[in-house]
Amino acid sequence: MNKISSKIAGIALAIVLTVGLTNSTALNAHAASTQFSDVSSAHWATSAITEGVSKGYVDGYTDGTFRPDINVTRAEFMKMVVSSMKLETKTASSKWYSMYVDAASNAGLYTPDDFINNEEGWKKVITRDEMARVAARAIGQVTNENDKWMYLATKAGLIKGVGIGQIAPKGLTTRAQAVVVIDRIISKNSGSDLDIDKYAVGSAEIAWHGTNIFTVMPEMWDTTESDLSQARKASVEEMWKEDRMTITSKDGLYQGKLDALIAIDLADPKDPNLGLIKPINTLKWSNNRPTIRNLMVKDQKNSYVLYFKGGTVFNKDKKRYLSRERLSFRVDGFDSPDRQAFYADKGVLNASAFIYRDIDLDMPAVIIPKTGTVQNFSDLVIRLETPTSGWWYSESVILRLRGTHQKSSSL
Repeated sequence: MNKISSKIAGIALAIVLTVGLTNSTALNAHAASTQFSDVSSAHWATSAITEGVSKGYVDGYTDGTFRPDINVTRAEFMKMVVSSMKLETKTASSKWYSMYVDAASNAGLYTPDDFINNEEGWKKVITRDEMARVAARAIGQVTNENDKWMYLATKAGLIKGVGIGQIAPKGLTTRAQAVVVIDRIISKNSGSDLDIDKYAVGSAEIAWHGTNIFTVMPEMWDTTESDLSQARKASVEEMWKEDRMTITSKDGLYQGKLDALIAIDLADPKDPNLGLIKPINTLKWSNNRPTIRNLMVKDQKNSYVLYFKGGTVFNKDKKRYLSRERLSFRVDGFDSPDRQAFYADKGVLNASAFIYRDIDLDMPAVIIPKTGTVQNFSDLVIRLETPTSGWWYSESVILRLRGTHQKSSSL
């Protein structure tokens, strides 16, 4: 064989070897993603399952299956988390899971207040709320409020909804879900940014303290650092006073209760709370002129609606307190820079306004445009009121923020 023939043969051999190596790599990658007979390459958790197996914190079954849809017990989930975080374990002489429980306890991932520390407790399937609690602690989150863990976990991107706006806190956890959450814990602790399900965060915020305004419309509820410092709060969300969502009259004859203040983004067709105000095409907003009845909400898509979900608990004096089911409330701080435009026949929505369907005040809601309002001298305030006037009137302020663009009263 001459030099040219030898060189061509060598090139051909190199090409064959390269193609073979490439095909082999592709096959191995494919095999890694489909190594279990019940987990296809298209399965939503394939990547996390493959990663979990490769890192050794989860295994398949001897029959070649992974069984992604079967439930995970509290003990099994704790073993996965402890193993994935490489926490120090010491062999225990009792149950197989004891060493992992001890390690989790030492790391602050579990406390006996979560659920009883016995065999019966650890054999139970872990709920999504319990999983959120462990996951949030695993990235260093802390809280003294038991209903806040899901909010912390969703806000960090560790947990997403099972549907649009559905967090299912009491839902049971599958192996696939567990592995995906652990994969996110590892990513978060390594400094990676996670995708966040804003609808899940909003629902978790409502479950936590009765509103989602800080998730849906955070730019509208901003305040100064000095305001937070004076209130001794670390974040603006903590300024919400859940204990003031019930108002009782001075004489004890009337009581109203706000179950939730729900923010709805009219520009988002997927907003899970749009159903509260449908059909939107028949909704109107009021510019406080009784003769103007054609200002339509559907024309104000660049706006938020605040829906006051709740009502009268009891009314023992319907002469003194207006006889109606809806709550009396007020939202201050979103004022008009041009009141003439607001009051015009074709009113400009440049301030907060009540919305209604057929008659004034038949909807427990206000609309606030995303832009165009000003904050004139007043704090940003959300309050409940007793439905009366004069001496009998009282109010319960649920939120008061200094705001960041309030005019000085000296102007």
